[in-house]
Amino acid sequence: MSDRIALPRPRPRLDHRSAVATIILTALVLFFTVPLLYLVSVSLMGRDETGQGILVPTVPQWTNWSDVVVGTDLLRGILNSLVAAIGGSLLTLAAALPAAWSIVRYRTGGKTLGATLMSPWLLPPIVAVVPLFTLLRVLGLNNTLGGLTLVYALVNIPVAIWLLEGFIRRLPIEIEEAANIDGAGSARLLVSIVGPLLAPALIAVGIIVAVLNYNEFLLATFLTQSPDAQTLPVVLSLFYGDRTPHYGRIAAASVIGVLPVFAVAVFLQRWLVGGLTVGAVR
Repeated sequence: MSDRIALPRPRPRLDHRSAVATIILTALVLFFTVPLLYLVSVSLMGRDETGQGILVPTVPQWTNWSDVVVGTDLLRGILNSLVAAIGGSLLTLAAALPAAWSIVRYRTGGKTLGATLMSPWLLPPIVAVVPLFTLLRVLGLNNTLGGLTLVYALVNIPVAIWLLEGFIRRLPIEIEEAANIDGAGSARLLVSIVGPLLAPALIAVGIIVAVLNYNEFLLATFLTQSPDAQTLPVVLSLFYGDRTPHYGRIAAASVIGVLPVFAVAVFLQRWLVGGLTVGAVR
């Protein structure tokens, strides 16, 4: 039996594109995580340490967290923000889905209706404060969480329509034509065919709209004055009302306030990514 000659294994070539991608990804991760880590560090600092420019507290002040949870309206503000964000998002989707479907399939309003609806959303929000305040006063919803939810639903309809239009255009129109031949009307077609097919996209758009609602500050400041209706951004702004703000407690309240957003990003990541990529591959 002849001896086998062992050939040297070829060395794996270094993929420069992979190395560049790794460096860019690492830089992006650091760019987004370092400020959050420093925010956590500040939340454990005392009143005097926050002005000294140190990165890590000498003695962690865990009482900052308990003080903002027990002695303030932080938890109520988070709950109000969640209610307004989720409720406003659901109402926005209920109005935006038939509107976007009508614009795409029936050419409602011609080619410029989508851009016309989107243009007011690009204006500074301050210009809409007085009309919205008057509208809520007429409806008897001024200074209420329900009124703020309604405002959030109305102001985000244009962006939801704009996002849903692209998803609807990717749907095969043959499915809707077959349902029409079987006798399905417009309402049944929208509810039984288009809605289920767009479920991942609806979840993705709903998350985007809900996050916009959760972070909104200006409208919540002018339209809610009582603690029962104030949202998280408004409650956080009240921490600066002191003559010498306690930045450690402000940072602790901020960290607690962003936890729901992180929870949504973690638990709904699969649906969010799936919705944003729906229709990309047929």
